[in-house]
Amino acid sequence: MSTDLRLAGAAIGCWLTALSCLFCPAWACWAVGLGAVALAVLWARLPVRALRPTRWVVVAALLGVACGAAATAARVGVRDAEPLAGLAAEHRTVRLGLRISDDPRLGRATAGRAPTVIVPARLMWLRTPDGTGVELAARVLVLAADKGWLGLLPGQRVEATGRLSPPRGGDLRAAVVSVPDGPARVEPAPFVQRAAGTLREGLQRACLPLPAEPGGLLPGLVVGDTSRLDQRLADDFRATGLTHLTAVSGANLAIVVGLVLMLARWCRAGPKLAALICVLALVGFVVLVRPSPSVLRAAAMGGLALVALALGRPRAVLPSLATGVLVLVVADPELSVDAGFALSVLATGGLVLLAPRWAQALQARGWPAFAAEAVCVPASAQAACAPVIAGISGGVSLTTVPANLLAAPAVAPATVLGILTAVASPVLPGAAQFTAWVAAWPARWLVSIAHHGAAVPDGVLPWPGGTFGGVVLGGLLAVLILAFRWRLARRAVLVVAVGCVLGAVPVRLLTGGWPPPGWVVVACDVGQGDALVVAAGGQDAVVVDAGPQPDPVDRCLRDLGVRRVPLLVISHFHADHIGGLDGVLRRRPVDRLLVPPFAEPAAGRGAVLGRGIAALDAPAGTTLTVGPVGLTVLGPALTVTGTRSDVNNNSLVLAVTVGGIRLLLTGDAETEEQESLLAAPLHADVLKVPHHGSAYQDLAFLDAVAPRVALVSVGAGNDYGHPSAGVLARLGRGGARVVRTDEHGDLAVVRDDSGGLAVVEHGPAAARRALGGSAAGFSVGVSVGGS
Repeated sequence: MSTDLRLAGAAIGCWLTALSCLFCPAWACWAVGLGAVALAVLWARLPVRALRPTRWVVVAALLGVACGAAATAARVGVRDAEPLAGLAAEHRTVRLGLRISDDPRLGRATAGRAPTVIVPARLMWLRTPDGTGVELAARVLVLAADKGWLGLLPGQRVEATGRLSPPRGGDLRAAVVSVPDGPARVEPAPFVQRAAGTLREGLQRACLPLPAEPGGLLPGLVVGDTSRLDQRLADDFRATGLTHLTAVSGANLAIVVGLVLMLARWCRAGPKLAALICVLALVGFVVLVRPSPSVLRAAAMGGLALVALALGRPRAVLPSLATGVLVLVVADPELSVDAGFALSVLATGGLVLLAPRWAQALQARGWPAFAAEAVCVPASAQAACAPVIAGISGGVSLTTVPANLLAAPAVAPATVLGILTAVASPVLPGAAQFTAWVAAWPARWLVSIAHHGAAVPDGVLPWPGGTFGGVVLGGLLAVLILAFRWRLARRAVLVVAVGCVLGAVPVRLLTGGWPPPGWVVVACDVGQGDALVVAAGGQDAVVVDAGPQPDPVDRCLRDLGVRRVPLLVISHFHADHIGGLDGVLRRRPVDRLLVPPFAEPAAGRGAVLGRGIAALDAPAGTTLTVGPVGLTVLGPALTVTGTRSDVNNNSLVLAVTVGGIRLLLTGDAETEEQESLLAAPLHADVLKVPHHGSAYQDLAFLDAVAPRVALVSVGAGNDYGHPSAGVLARLGRGGARVVRTDEHGDLAVVRDDSGGLAVVEHGPAAARRALGGSAAGFSVGVSVGGS
């Protein structure tokens, strides 16, 4: 019997329409809804016999469009209503009455700026300074500077004073509220939220004696509480596709309800009684993890499918899933643009639609049932979610399926034992600590998988990001899944895959690996910023600047195999040189810190020196030796003030000697500092071109350096006009090989067997030149010349 697709069509129509209408005014949404109703009536009455097989599927899809348009129109009208829209456009400061709608979370810290607390809330009323008061109900996003907001629970009512700003659009938030202080008045949280808070705090207390990584991970696995999760571990979870384990999702609910269902059936409970027990377990779990919107969404998605299966009606799974999507989107159209909602729906759909069929196919070929299910469950979920993940991250992970396959046996024991810990903690704290200790062992296994998976070279393949990349990957996967029904197609895919591997291996061998043997210095591709790595022997390296973000510099150091940084040099305290400091510190110790005497900007200097690393000011003439690396501070020779950028003109300028090669690393020094250094010994084999190759260069300084290699660290498509074409031309006329990170990726300078220098490029651009197409992860070498 064929699958009933009517509800599926309605759900898809509702979802896509709500997503589109969030970007439209309310009148346009109403017009779409009325048009869909008219088309549905017309289609239902068409007397065309050939349309009968799909007639009601199309009608249902059009009615779904109407529902999505109407639900979104009603809420967009509230979002855009006055007086709130006008006050936000004027950036007015007002007194607010808010109800917290989801858990507050801490945003990512940036160099020189404390992290912001992000608080989703409902605006209940506002009062302007002139005494005008308005009662209303609108969604807002609070950006708070005070960490006192972190302790609030969903459902609590608070008062605060903040400045309104217009939202970005594309959602139902009517305004963004910037609040400099903590909440002025706070009402008690609802009983359910307080009860959940007590259990969550008990779980955290029981995990305190455990080692940092498994102890911080366990609350995330059980209730989605990642407040103590180690940042390095979180990064590795993201790289290996295991992040979903630390967010409450349908998987958590499936473990809990699946265990309850198994126990109910073991006790010979009938289908209806088993379904009722499962629903009660679902409610209890939602109370434990807090009934925030994200949790309720996951409960609805996971619960509908499980109840349908518990009732012994597998064919009802797809209609149940479609009903859940339809009801949730109509209730909250903003879910249509929520990546978490999309992943929940797709993962659930993959598990209930693809996994059983794939497992049956493998069992028909002789696979044991447990092995078939173990492989097909993570593979189906990954196949369903891959388009969304690729659209968000701009990459396709090759380690996700193996990592999830290895992690699967540990997730259920850790989750169940963690729940027992939370429940026992208020009354039996000793027993809770014991169950937490037992649960930490499967958590340790997950930690090990994440660390080893993140260390796999080329574990993530680049892929076009955004909607285009997601749609292309989704279409490709759909074609492959359909094609795999035929033996000829399976063989063709296998032949193509083997051909790609066999074709790539010789290119990889010919172009060399990464890092290249004998590398001396690498300019990391960190975007619009600087991060340079000087080889200091073994797995040690001197790092000069950290780029604007943590992930790119961490990726560069990890690719180079750097495990220890005996010296970190900060040329100056601008964000594009210190913003990635956390990336340098991930999984690798930093022994000493070298900083410039010029203390501005003060916030940036404070953010760097506040890391607890032994710091040394570096006036001109300072010399240091780190293994085979010798460093001499050339500048600033004197403090420069009154220039276009005093911070840039007081950058550290270093002469570095390693392996007989002299490097000149110049930070963002501009014309004034360069002129002050003309009396110093400037000649160098390799020049890190100052200030990303900007036009603020002293030509006599460049001539005095006379480099053979000029490294330009610059971001693609930057708004500053970097690098200057005239400066690059001048360097080229002087005999330098000019290479740029925005065009060539990571740039390694190596000394070849003949005593000359070569530049080895690593990244997508290098791969395109090696393969004649679009690829990533390869390296190519370009000879520069003799010494």
